[in-house]
Amino acid sequence: MAINPVLSNIEGYDVERIRQDFPVLNQQVRGKQLVYLDNAATSQKPKAVIDSIVHYYENDNANIHRGVHTLSERATLSYENARKKVASFMNAASEKEIVFARGATEAINLVANAFAQKLKAGDEVLITAMEHHSNIVPWQMLCEKTGAVLKVAPINDKGELIWDAFEALVSNKTKFAAVSHMSNALGTINPIKQMIDVLHQFDVPVLIDGAQAIPHIAVDVQALDCEFYVFSGHKLYAPTGIGALYGKMEQLEHMAPYQGGGDMISIVTFENTAYNKVPYKFEAGTPNIAGTIGLGAAIDYINSVGIDAIAAHENSLLEYATDLSHKIDKLRIIGTADNKGAILSFVLDGIHPHDIGTMMDHQGIAVRAGHHCAMPVMDFFGVPATARASFAMYNTYEEVDALMAGIENLIEMFG
Repeated sequence: MAINPVLSNIEGYDVERIRQDFPVLNQQVRGKQLVYLDNAATSQKPKAVIDSIVHYYENDNANIHRGVHTLSERATLSYENARKKVASFMNAASEKEIVFARGATEAINLVANAFAQKLKAGDEVLITAMEHHSNIVPWQMLCEKTGAVLKVAPINDKGELIWDAFEALVSNKTKFAAVSHMSNALGTINPIKQMIDVLHQFDVPVLIDGAQAIPHIAVDVQALDCEFYVFSGHKLYAPTGIGALYGKMEQLEHMAPYQGGGDMISIVTFENTAYNKVPYKFEAGTPNIAGTIGLGAAIDYINSVGIDAIAAHENSLLEYATDLSHKIDKLRIIGTADNKGAILSFVLDGIHPHDIGTMMDHQGIAVRAGHHCAMPVMDFFGVPATARASFAMYNTYEEVDALMAGIENLIEMFG
């Protein structure tokens, strides 16, 4: 399969130079050059991120905020600088609107916990049918606790939101909405701004699950005007175990703490506790300091490449992969939205996705196989699972060719 020369170079994008910054890519798996196409599950980490973590542990390892010695002061400065970087990356009005969490899942649960005190029986919480389990289960738990009702906006056969049905579900009963910016199972990019505008007509607070979107799309939370936006660092070339919640200050100030403990307090007596100011009242205990510093380094790295250049490269890879997929008779793409990100989910006639994943690994190709924590999506499309190839800034057209050759090999092998 020859590479389309038109696609080979986007505005001087130097993918080979970028690949040199990611040590893990320079290895063989089962005697084959690694082709890593599981970026929607987690992205690889550039040397700059790895070095930032090593530097912290080798030079500045100390707990933050409460220490007056030099190491603590340096660690605190690096930690808080990372908060500023996240705020700038999302265009938050202030770094105080950024709360660090273990990832998008914990951030969603933090918000759900706060709204448990605000909802009552008969209120409605709105999500969509393409959500990740992390943006379904916390709201189910919230509804069970409060007596609120979970409403689900449907999707069509392309994996797109059915707009009229979505609008019809928004009413005076809707008291909260939580929707994905980009589907992890389908790649669908939702019309988030338009959705927020409709919901705001009824004064509905909106949480955006941006775990999949933020590595691929420039995010401006002030332009979106969402109340909350969450993401996980490990999909953004940062370490695991770190993520962030953006929240409008007026929302965060009126929310109860998620956990109790150290650093989320200002005064503690046996009779009463006064909470710390935002964002610290939501960051109980010793945080993932190294991971937070790594997140800041990851944002620096992304900014050095340019999020728009990354998006253009990834979209070109997706277009190329989609075109080649259409030439394979036994391959069916699951998720064909007109506006989608760098995810190619597919099934092959007569071959279970788990077998696809296993046999691709034998060819050195890492793809994800399963329900992708989106069982309702699988049920809607009538499949037990899909194989998913997901692209990142360091993937190449040659790797897409390897993926397609691997699929052809599988089809021949299974007859």
